[in-house]
Amino acid sequence: MVISIIRKPSARGATLSTWYVDGRQFCFGVEDVVRGPAEAKVYGKTAIPAGTYRVRVTMSNRFKRRLPLLVNMPGAAIRFGDKLIDDCGVRIHSGNTAADTEGCLLPGTAFGPDGASVTSSRAAFDQLFLLIEQAVANNEPITLTIK
Repeated sequence: MVISIIRKPSARGATLSTWYVDGRQFCFGVEDVVRGPAEAKVYGKTAIPAGTYRVRVTMSNRFKRRLPLLVNMPGAAIRFGDKLIDDCGVRIHSGNTAADTEGCLLPGTAFGPDGASVTSSRAAFDQLFLLIEQAVANNEPITLTIK
């Protein structure tokens, strides 16, 4: 399974995007602002770097349920200050605005009228998570690419 996220330029304190699953448009998304190329990721304030990540489904201590988790691909790197990490804690979960995330990816069915949010996030997440769970059950690798 391949999830592709095409970001729009950050505006109004958020980054909107269009999401594709296996090449077909699937939903829309919102996340924190994208930082400059020389800036370090700031926990809870900025989006993860563009790139390709593996997706695993693990138990989230915060949400008390199983959720998709992004993991670095070989050769990729996410840094929090000087610390290089593999399991970055970035998840896909429901939420409608950048205020609902601490760096995670939030799907929605449409862009909100304010230009900085998505709508019906739970519905979009539930549909996406069903596909992810099916891929996991079939032992299919899952990757997510952010552009």
